[in-house]
Amino acid sequence: MSELPKRVLAIGAHPDDLEIQMGGTLAKYSALDCQVIMAVATDGSAGHMVIPANELAEIRHKEAQESADVIGADFYWLGFRDELIDDTIDTRLRFVELIRQTRPDVIFTHDPNDYHPDHRTVSKLVFDASFLSGLPNVKTNSDVHLGVQPLIYFDTSGGLNFQPSEYVDVTEVFKVKQTMFSKHVSQIQWLMDHDHIDIQRIIQVSGEYRGNQCSVALAEGFRPELCSPRLRTYRLLP
Repeated sequence: MSELPKRVLAIGAHPDDLEIQMGGTLAKYSALDCQVIMAVATDGSAGHMVIPANELAEIRHKEAQESADVIGADFYWLGFRDELIDDTIDTRLRFVELIRQTRPDVIFTHDPNDYHPDHRTVSKLVFDASFLSGLPNVKTNSDVHLGVQPLIYFDTSGGLNFQPSEYVDVTEVFKVKQTMFSKHVSQIQWLMDHDHIDIQRIIQVSGEYRGNQCSVALAEGFRPELCSPRLRTYRLLP
């Protein structure tokens, strides 16, 4: 049984993380009239060989906004310094406030075992904040968002140490995913220079790999956080 959420919050550590790992699923939610909220935790200011940090942060903010606009998503930019986000009380409360502002029915974020320190930190912050956001005695500017929302982890870089338990067929919306990522012009050359990877090809291959696992052309993989009281008796993915 499926019960599509009305409001979907996806939180990535860096500009472009959401597009790479679940851009197709976000596009599919949007096409089904779910309100999609895309939030980026850090400013991406470390991700270039040439462009200075302050200038790069502005570029990446603009790129991320343009990507969200492709599917009509609401966009939130938290602006923490790339590579330096930490789990402090103030940071945790910023994440609580984000959840209270956006009031999602389901939340997506990085797997806690992904390769990047920022990914791991954001994953823990989202886990903790999504619990705290329902507690009236934890004060932020916005009203409490009652309950503990389902939390779903999207794929890791290269799919390493990640076994999906659910899949989304993104074959029909894959071109939209590609268009979303294409807005991140600053990263295409950076990833080639720094990591020696063709990220656009990797997005294609990763989609085909996950698609092969569930007998469709192109797919994205997910796994829900299996702890009480986050579980539901119905499928939340499109």
